[in-house]
Amino acid sequence: MSQGREREENVYTTAGASLSVRWVQGFPKQNVHFINKSTICYPCGNFVIFINIETKKKTVLQCMNGVVGVMATNVPYEVVAFSDRRLKPIIYIYNFPGLTRRNKLKGNVLLDYTLLSFSYCGTYLASYSSLPEFELALWNWEAGVILCKKSQPGVDVSQMTFNPMNWRQLCLSSPSAVTVWTIERCNEEHHLKAKSVKLPMEDGSFCNETDVIFPTSLPKDLIYGPVLPLSAIAGLVGEEAETFRPKDDLYPLLHPSMHCWTPTSDIYVGCEEGHLLMINGETLKVTLLNKIEDTVPKEGRNLISPVTMVYQKGGMLISGIDGFVYSFIIKDLTYKVEDFLEIEEPVVHMMFSPNYRMLLIQTDKGSVYIYTPGEKPTFDKVLEACDGKFQAIDFIPPRNEYCMTLTHSGEVCVWYTEDGTCASRIYLNTPATALACSPSSLSAAVGTTGGSIHFLDVRDAEAPQVVHKAFPSEWSVQHLLYDQQGIYLLAGTSEGYIFVINANPSSLFQILGFVEVSKDILQISTVSLLETDIVEVMVLSPLPETGRSILEIFTLPKILPRDLTVSASFTDERGRLKDELIHRFQYEIEHSLSSAVLDFQSQQIYGFCNQVSYICSYLLPEKVHSGTCILKPYQKVQSKHYGPGMLSLSSHGLWLITIAKGGILCIRDVHTLETFARSRSHSHQGHGIQSVRISMDGQNILVNGRDDGTLVYLKWRRLGGNLASDIIHYSQKLSISLSNTMNEENDYLSIQQGESLNLESKSEHTINENMKPSVDSSQEELVQVDNIKEIPWIQQKSEQAIKNEVKLFSRKRKEIKTGIKALAKTVLAMMEENETVDNIAKLDQKEFGLDLEELERLHDENEEEVAKIRKDAEMQNLAKAYLAELIKEECWNSMAVKGRALKCFHLPYVVENFPMKERTEEELKELKRVLWQKKIETECLKVRKEIIEVQSAITLAKKHHEEEDEEEEEEVAVKNPNLPNYLLGSLSTDFGVQASFLSSQLELHSREEKINQIILLKITAQKLINPWLKAKTELTVTHEMEQWLQKRGPNTRHRALMDMMGGVLEVKKEDILRMVIPQPAFVAKPDALWSEEERKQFKDYEKKVKELNEERDKYRKSLEAEMKKLQNSIQESTQNFDEYLKRLFERRVKAEMVVNQEELKINNLVFSLLLDEEISSREAFLNNYLTRKQEEKNQTSEAIQKAREDLDVYKEHYDNLLAEDKVLDRSFKKEFSEIPSHQVDALYKLFKRRPRIHKQKMHSDTAGIVPFGERPESGKLNKDAFVQLMKAMDDLDNINNMPEGLDPSVWDHFCVTRRAKVENEQKVKQKAAGLMEMITFLRRRTEDDEKLQQEIEKVFHEQMVLQEEKVRFQLNLTIQVLLKQGQVELENFQLMLEYPDAILINKSIIEDLNSVIRTQGQKKVASMMESKDVHKGIFQIEWEHRKMEMEMEDLNQKAWDIQMLFFSRDRQKYLNEPNYETLIAIQIGIMEQTIAVLEKTHKKNVENCKKLLKKLGRYSNQKDVANYTLSCNLREELVAVSERKDICNAIGSKLTCEKIAKERYENMMQHQKLTKIAKQQAEQISILRAEVERLRMKTFPALVQI
Repeated sequence: MSQGREREENVYTTAGASLSVRWVQGFPKQNVHFINKSTICYPCGNFVIFINIETKKKTVLQCMNGVVGVMATNVPYEVVAFSDRRLKPIIYIYNFPGLTRRNKLKGNVLLDYTLLSFSYCGTYLASYSSLPEFELALWNWEAGVILCKKSQPGVDVSQMTFNPMNWRQLCLSSPSAVTVWTIERCNEEHHLKAKSVKLPMEDGSFCNETDVIFPTSLPKDLIYGPVLPLSAIAGLVGEEAETFRPKDDLYPLLHPSMHCWTPTSDIYVGCEEGHLLMINGETLKVTLLNKIEDTVPKEGRNLISPVTMVYQKGGMLISGIDGFVYSFIIKDLTYKVEDFLEIEEPVVHMMFSPNYRMLLIQTDKGSVYIYTPGEKPTFDKVLEACDGKFQAIDFIPPRNEYCMTLTHSGEVCVWYTEDGTCASRIYLNTPATALACSPSSLSAAVGTTGGSIHFLDVRDAEAPQVVHKAFPSEWSVQHLLYDQQGIYLLAGTSEGYIFVINANPSSLFQILGFVEVSKDILQISTVSLLETDIVEVMVLSPLPETGRSILEIFTLPKILPRDLTVSASFTDERGRLKDELIHRFQYEIEHSLSSAVLDFQSQQIYGFCNQVSYICSYLLPEKVHSGTCILKPYQKVQSKHYGPGMLSLSSHGLWLITIAKGGILCIRDVHTLETFARSRSHSHQGHGIQSVRISMDGQNILVNGRDDGTLVYLKWRRLGGNLASDIIHYSQKLSISLSNTMNEENDYLSIQQGESLNLESKSEHTINENMKPSVDSSQEELVQVDNIKEIPWIQQKSEQAIKNEVKLFSRKRKEIKTGIKALAKTVLAMMEENETVDNIAKLDQKEFGLDLEELERLHDENEEEVAKIRKDAEMQNLAKAYLAELIKEECWNSMAVKGRALKCFHLPYVVENFPMKERTEEELKELKRVLWQKKIETECLKVRKEIIEVQSAITLAKKHHEEEDEEEEEEVAVKNPNLPNYLLGSLSTDFGVQASFLSSQLELHSREEKINQIILLKITAQKLINPWLKAKTELTVTHEMEQWLQKRGPNTRHRALMDMMGGVLEVKKEDILRMVIPQPAFVAKPDALWSEEERKQFKDYEKKVKELNEERDKYRKSLEAEMKKLQNSIQESTQNFDEYLKRLFERRVKAEMVVNQEELKINNLVFSLLLDEEISSREAFLNNYLTRKQEEKNQTSEAIQKAREDLDVYKEHYDNLLAEDKVLDRSFKKEFSEIPSHQVDALYKLFKRRPRIHKQKMHSDTAGIVPFGERPESGKLNKDAFVQLMKAMDDLDNINNMPEGLDPSVWDHFCVTRRAKVENEQKVKQKAAGLMEMITFLRRRTEDDEKLQQEIEKVFHEQMVLQEEKVRFQLNLTIQVLLKQGQVELENFQLMLEYPDAILINKSIIEDLNSVIRTQGQKKVASMMESKDVHKGIFQIEWEHRKMEMEMEDLNQKAWDIQMLFFSRDRQKYLNEPNYETLIAIQIGIMEQTIAVLEKTHKKNVENCKKLLKKLGRYSNQKDVANYTLSCNLREELVAVSERKDICNAIGSKLTCEKIAKERYENMMQHQKLTKIAKQQAEQISILRAEVERLRMKTFPALVQI
């Protein structure tokens, strides 16, 4: 498997050893992308994995800074971009297939990038970051710079794509919004501009949104004032007012899930509600596409929420969570859904290859499929993902050709170690936790959460089989570990039980016993050496209550699996291994450890500290101890790991392997604990490494990530001689010793296969339903077990032990049962006796319970329930009491005037008072302030009147003596007789309320006056008390005072009366009549025995009784008469009371009417104040909005000015380039004027000739399926076209194309000139395209500026309208007027009896006439009001006109002063710079530093000059010597020249004359040529001078007086 060059950075070397990544296995969690037409890639952990679809070959690229963040690919350039997940992340750009870093993009993002997207044309990359920036940035990834960026706080984006047909458009969508960004370019500057799409409502309809800022549909209210927008009513004045909408006006919108572009630059958007939208790319108009329903609906296959969508010709392919891919055939504004493809899993991503020949389909599990349409469509599986992340890993010894992985769902995969391809899979269909491969046989064990252990036969790695299943317990298996020789399999459970299992298949993986240790086992470590006959086991567990760790070490003899008698003696009846036989010792570490392993010499322990990053070693004591021994650290080394880690030893025990949360694997020397090799295969963002496995020979290392889902295979790149030889020698020795055992056990696996092992396993762990009773007759129980449910081994052992105990103690059990039966009979008899006794002596049923603990438990439960109910009731009562107290405090205690009521005796009238709260200190202070203010205003008004009166001398003389009296009277009471009740708006004066301080309703214009009026209106009226109420009150007070004095006075009189007369001063008649005449004593005797005297006494007795009865009758009648009189008096009194109370009720009604009138006035004033606040809020909002728009206007103005300046400069360069191009064209013939004219014409034709470049057309079959065709404006295409043009020019420059008779040197010169012309033409074309782009940018900025100007003018207009409304509102007051209710009667009505000239007409005629009169009167009043308003408006406009004229004159004067003012740059800086002194100080400091630097430079220059002078002096001396030598040689040469001259004169002068003539002719021709050139240059200079003069006049300042 190939890897990139960047992987070389993952090599950490120490002492000649280094590791490298061979392959990485992982599955995509993000979207898979095409990087070319045959290669896909996806991020996985710290790596980016590339897969060739045709060859299935993988290539790996590692990110050196941790987990790969987001990723994107660019197919035309074949580059991949990805970000890391560190603080201040970086975006890396890599080439493919070279995997070399192209660039590194550093931005200002703090936390993470969430989206990356390449443009389809050019070198543009868009990135979007998350919290806190939420920044959209546009990069030139080739140059590594940010072109522009824009932040939108709080906006999360789920998808970002470029328009395939226009790189200047970018679509960003989220579940709540869709935004289209436009990229505008001006030369080298780029700008981002966003436009939001208005989405429909959830039902697909569009809501009619009104303009929130400038609403045009507000109603007009001519009575209560202006109607303002809702934002002004809410009091919003900031930016939130621009988007404010009440809750009733907010409707749920559609939620976009995915989008894609079309060749027409439209956007299709799929929504969670199932709707499909089409958005116009230019206008952003949204259209809801209608679905054509099928005639036969498909059951259970309703596409509700599209998860992914991709565009194809004629429609789209869309997939949801139902596992189907649908084809949407779109025509006009409708679409039809057809089945396209069925996938077994939900699809999360789809993508076409660059040539649209293949469709990539990615499922939610991570599997990748390729669908190839055509006549015979194919559906290939490129990547089959495992069901979940890797839970455990291990090598299959001894050759290590395969490795195994386990997922949590129970999927076991076998992989080829060489290239990482999957060899086979097997599904256990149960949640799994642990995996281990046996060193002594080709078998593997898998632990599950249900407690079972599955044993696999892996002799054929491509077809593994489950051969056995052990069920030790129901607790989850957390650890599985074979010892180094494969004798034992140790299974650790979550409850702290370690089961010892025979690892040989020949024993059917017999469970030998278990050891109980502490819960939450962290690690199990074993030492099994060839030289010893025992296996040492160490278990690490935490002690959370003390923050320490506990280590338990025990030994297992190697003979234990082979001898059944020995194994039986090592365990008790329940299967627990005996501590004294396994030599169990316990150790405690003073600090917490996350991992610990036992040294192979069994002399020390290596531990990884949990809280601190240290690796410690602990020496084991040599002496045998009992109890717990505390170990101290012997050696401590800093681990340089992040977080808690894990330790493991190599097969020969000399390498200590450490892993941790940081993701770095370290291999250390076990003696020195120094690291000699390390590799960063994972990172802390993925929570580091979960597990690591090293092969027996130490050459292969598997590393499994915890959360990133990657499996990394490491191989030694370099390994020192001793390091390699030691472990290879030991592995060979171990393999030889295990070879015989492995062959035997593998042979047994081959013999006992399939269902036989499964049946034997089931027979061992199941019990038949029909179980016979026990042999003992006293045993009366039957063990009934369900034959379907498996029974764990530990439960079987426990049940067997219970059976043995039952057999052992059967006689004792029989005796106990007999006693229990007798006791039960006794209790039954007692209960029967209890039923016959009285209720007082009867006991409860529960009293007869013999289980005292159960009774106590029930009693405690009852007490707890009662306490709970009592507590709940108390809390409810407390809550109600608290609520009652609050109500009482609010409605009674806080009232200064308590609520009282009087009820009539005979009439249904009830008179209630007005409960009132006591005023607070703030209210009293405010009231006092207002009263003082009104008094001051009254005094001021009085003084003003006095000043006016002083002006009249006569009035002053008459009233001079009366001032003091008037002042005293006015101090007593100031009355305002100008305010009648109908203007006051209430009848408060009838109740004694002083209205002197109240302002007239016609004078309440300002806000302060209205607030003061409200405060004064809240003063309570003085209570009027009737005379009878006064008398009653006085009488009641007097009576109460007398009673109080009597209570406090001495009681001597009372005591004397009681002592002398029994408390009675006079015997009343009622007391006499109440007496009873006693009968004589002889009445008891018979009449015959009475004497005469007795008979007389009896007659007297009867007479007295008769008289007493007569007196009683008379007194009764008198009492009845008196009672009737009193009743009549009471009736009369109650009727009088009712009459008084009725009048009081009427007055109460009037008082309530007055209160309502005052409250109505207060409400009108409050409403006016609220309206005033709304107007102020609206005004403040308009001012803020205007300020923002003016700032934007300034920015756009600056942008326009800058764009114009750039355009002028660019246009000047373009004109110069165009002029140069024209000069090259015009000067062609001049360049070749020396050759004949016919050759010049031929060359000119060739000069104008341009090569034809054949565009690379798409293949006909590809062009039919690719919807987007060729992408325009690609920078790469432009460069390729230019290269092709230059190659074609090479063909034209060939010597074969040269005209006949032309000098080759002239042809070469012509070729150079033509090439220069072609290059210049290409530059002109590029400049022209840039010029058009800049003109378009300027036009758009101008349009934006005009729109802003219109917005500003609109704001000004709105402010003027609001100001008029405000003035009208302040002038037109709302007053309250009292009117008489009912019919109006005339006071001086005279009855007319004769009607001689009267006419009888219908009443309706008079009423119609009156209505017409009233209508005309109202119109007249309205016209008068309009006339008044017009006159007011005229005066106001004239005043504003004069004001504006004066302002104009002032501004003109200021403008003239400014123009005439000499304004230097220093003064401008002084005015513009807020910290001018600081700036001057900084400039002084800079100048001082500059002077110091200049002085230093000057000194250096002086030294250099001195050195140069010295050097020049030496050089001058050398030259002097050389000149002297030359002068000597010159003399000799002069002699030789003179001699030669004489010889020439002697020969003749003919040749000399011809030579001179030829030279003269050449000089003349050259002179003519230079003259022509000078004329042409003179013309060009004149043209340039004129242009310079024009430009100078253009920039010359004009000081014109205005």
